Amino acid sequence: MPRVYVERRELPGDLLQLLETRTAAAECTPPLDVVETESAIEFLLDVPGVQPADVEIVFAQNVILITGTKRAALCEDREAGFHMAERTFGRFARAVSLEGAYDTARASATLRDGELRVVLPRLDDRRSRQIRIPIR
Repeated sequence: MPRVYVERRELPGDLLQLLETRTAAAECTPPLDVVETESAIEFLLDVPGVQPADVEIVFAQNVILITGTKRAALCEDREAGFHMAERTFGRFARAVSLEGAYDTARASATLRDGELRVVLPRLDDRRSRQIRIPIR
């Protein structure tokens, strides 16, 4: 069962250090879905307006860490006053701890129409299977 890290202080030290090397004035938390299938685990984040160059994905110690920056949209009229401001901007980081074996060499990520999709294919777990070894 995947475990989503809500508190940064719970992250393993080297992953936490990755987050601390970047600075940003504000932070946001894009919504995250974690979908588990028989062949893979998928992570879906809503990141409208974010460019691929502004996202970094790292897999270490069975934790997937997705970080990036959502830049504030500029209002063309500098004198305009906001009546409501609900959109969030700034640096974001989402981390999920995983159990099992994953094929990181076949991992993929796409960013289309404001949705980031990261797919980690599963590796076959052979520990519980009988594997016959032929005598030559």
